[in-house]
Amino acid sequence: MSCSHAKVNSLFSLSVFNRKTGEPPLINGWIPYLGKALIFRKDAFKFLLDQQKKLGDIFTVHIAGRYITFIMDPFQYVYVIRNSKQLEFHEFADKMASKTFDYPALSKGKFPDLKENLHRIYQYLQGKPLDIISDHMMKNLQDIFEWKCSQATDWETEKMYKFCCSVMFEASFVTLYGRVPAADGHKVISEIRDKFIKFDASFPYLAANIPIELLGATKKVRKELIHHFLLQNMTKWLGGSKVVQARQDIFEKYELLGDYDKAAHHFAFLWASVGNTIPATFWAMYYLLRHPEALAAVRDEIDHLLQSTGQKRGPTYNIHLTREQLDNLVYLESALNESLRMCSSSMNIRISQEDFVLKLEGNQEVGLRKGDWIALYPQILHMDPEVYEDPKEYKFDRYIENGKKKTTFYKAGRKLKYFLMPFGSGISMCPGRFLAMNEMKMFLFLLLAHFDVELVENKAVRLDNSRMGLGILLPDVDITFRYKLRSLRK
Repeated sequence: MSCSHAKVNSLFSLSVFNRKTGEPPLINGWIPYLGKALIFRKDAFKFLLDQQKKLGDIFTVHIAGRYITFIMDPFQYVYVIRNSKQLEFHEFADKMASKTFDYPALSKGKFPDLKENLHRIYQYLQGKPLDIISDHMMKNLQDIFEWKCSQATDWETEKMYKFCCSVMFEASFVTLYGRVPAADGHKVISEIRDKFIKFDASFPYLAANIPIELLGATKKVRKELIHHFLLQNMTKWLGGSKVVQARQDIFEKYELLGDYDKAAHHFAFLWASVGNTIPATFWAMYYLLRHPEALAAVRDEIDHLLQSTGQKRGPTYNIHLTREQLDNLVYLESALNESLRMCSSSMNIRISQEDFVLKLEGNQEVGLRKGDWIALYPQILHMDPEVYEDPKEYKFDRYIENGKKKTTFYKAGRKLKYFLMPFGSGISMCPGRFLAMNEMKMFLFLLLAHFDVELVENKAVRLDNSRMGLGILLPDVDITFRYKLRSLRK
C-alpha cells in the first residue's frame, strides 16, 4: 500500500470512528461541506445498504453540511416516532416548504397559531368530510372519463404518464378549488397543469436547497402559478371544497400575510395534493397492465361489485361507491399497495431539538447533538427480502391472505409494526393519505370499468432516482398504451 493510500485510510478510520461515547460511527466523505452528498444523490438505496453491511443498523452520514443519523432496523422505528418532543419535524418542513413555494416561514413568530390552525383543517380530509370530498372527486373523475368515452370510438392511443397526469390533475383541481366557469375552463386548467409540470421538474433541486435563480425559468413559472391563486382569481371558481375554503378563511385573519403569500400557500397545497398522487397513479396503472393476471383479478372484483350493487357501467351511468365498498376491494387495494411499495422513496426526517440520548430496543442508546438529523428510509424495509419475498417482483396479491387484507409481516420471526410506509410516519405522516388512496382507487375503478386497456410498447419503465428521499419516484420514460370503450355485454 502506498503512503498516500495509507494516509487516506487513516483519515477514513478517524472520520468514521473518532466520535463521542454513544455516538454512532460517522461517514464524513472527502469533500468539505458536500461530504457524501454526491454518492448519496446518485443512489441512496445502494449507499445506505452498503453502509449497513459495514457499520450495522445505526450510523451517521455527512451530507451537504448536515449530519444525518440513519436508523436502519425497522423494529427501532417506533422509538424515533414516539420521541416527537425531542425529535421535531414541523420546523424543518416549514423551512423547506416556505423556500420552495415562496411564502414566509410560519415559525418566525409573525403568524401566531397559524401552523396549528392549518393543521386542524385536515379534519376535512377524514371521517364524514372525507366521504363528501371523495364523492366530489368520483363525480369529477366520471365527468372526465365520460368525455374520454365520447372520444374513444375505436382504440385511442396515448402516453400513459401524460394520461394519468391530465386526468388526475384536472379532477383534483376541480374537486379542491372548483370549476373555472369560463368557456375555456378545461384550457385554463391545462395551462396551469403545464406550468405545474415545469415547476415540478425543478422540485428536487429546490428541495436540495439549490437557489431558484440557478434553475432557468423556474422562478418565473412559480410566480405565474402563484398568480393563479390570488383571491381575485379564486373567487371566480365555482364549487370549491370546504378544506380550501377553511384555509382561505384562516389566511384572512392574518393581516401580515400578503395576498401573494396567501396565494403561495394555496399553490403549495395543490402541489401536496397531486405531486405524489400523479406518479403513484401511473405506477399502479403500469404494473396492472404489465401483469395480465393482476388486471383480470382487479377487473373481476370491480365487475362483481357493480353487479352486486345493481349498478351499470357505461358513459351514461353514474357509479357511486361508498367508503366501505372501496375498502372492500381487496385486490384493488393490494395491487395499489404493491405498486406503492415498489415506487415510494420517502425519507422520514426528524431534527434533534437538544443534546439527548435516544434510547432504543435492546438497551441500545444513540447520542445526538442539537441540530442533528435522524432519518428513517422505508425503501430499505420495502425491498427487504426477509420481509417481502422476491421484493423486486410485482405481486398484486401480496397484501391478501385467505381472501382478506393481510396486515401481518415478519422479519427474523418477529411481527413488524411498520411494514408499508409510503406516506411517512408519526407526526410527518401525510394528512391527505386517505383521500389520496381513495382518488387512486377511483381512477383505476373507472378506467377498468369503462375501458379495455393494453400496452402498445413492450419496453420496461424504470424508476427515476432523482427524487430519492422525496416521495414517489417518477418513471424514467413515458410509455404508450391504448384504450377503447368496453362492450356493455359480459
